Amino acid sequence: MPDERLMPFIYCYWELKTVAPLSQPFCYRVVSDGCIDILFELATPQQSFITGFSREYVAFELPQAFHYVGIRFLPSMFPQMYGVSAAELTNRFEALVDVAPVTSAFIADHFSGQEDGPQLKAFFDAHFLSLLPRRALNTDARFYGALSMLMEGQGNLKLGTDLDLGISQRQLRRLFQFYIGDNLKTFQKVVRFQALIRAKPSLQSLRENRLYFDLGYYDQAHFIKEFKTLYGLTPKEALGK
Repeated sequence: MPDERLMPFIYCYWELKTVAPLSQPFCYRVVSDGCIDILFELATPQQSFITGFSREYVAFELPQAFHYVGIRFLPSMFPQMYGVSAAELTNRFEALVDVAPVTSAFIADHFSGQEDGPQLKAFFDAHFLSLLPRRALNTDARFYGALSMLMEGQGNLKLGTDLDLGISQRQLRRLFQFYIGDNLKTFQKVVRFQALIRAKPSLQSLRENRLYFDLGYYDQAHFIKEFKTLYGLTPKEALGK
């Protein structure tokens, strides 16, 4: 977890590493979660990257040994800290130096490949705390009101009627494009999908309780289609028989 002063902006710092070389390359699946991540291989910090909002799952083939480190920003917070439109990063994997050169340089200069978890956290906390005073943060109550309602409703809202915030749909769409990276309806799908994942359903419980109806899916076919788009597998393939 980041320093508590960074918790409104950063969800977590993370590591993905092998403890011994694998027998073959590793396919790493990243499911859609609405967040923007900075990441780099700890052994080569001169090359850092950023991944934007994703409308569908992404698969990366990793080598037989690796140690990746990352920073996961809460939805809307990377644009707040860097003044970069999230829409420019949607469905993209970019060199960080082209998007956030100051942070790219910091990573290249401060990591040697030998850092452990506490050292990573200390470096990250110091850097991101130093960035906060440089930005005038936008606290548009209408945008964050819509974001809060979507999150609290787990994505199960009627966008035309439930989000009455004194702002036009066109303005709201523009704000979501800048701060989230896509339109309100697409983000709603991701929030709903993540609510389902957090419930940790089994295939049997989905069949018996039909949780997907509670989250606003129209029917089983609608649920299966969105699940496969955002997870990369059907519910049966992902959850077992």
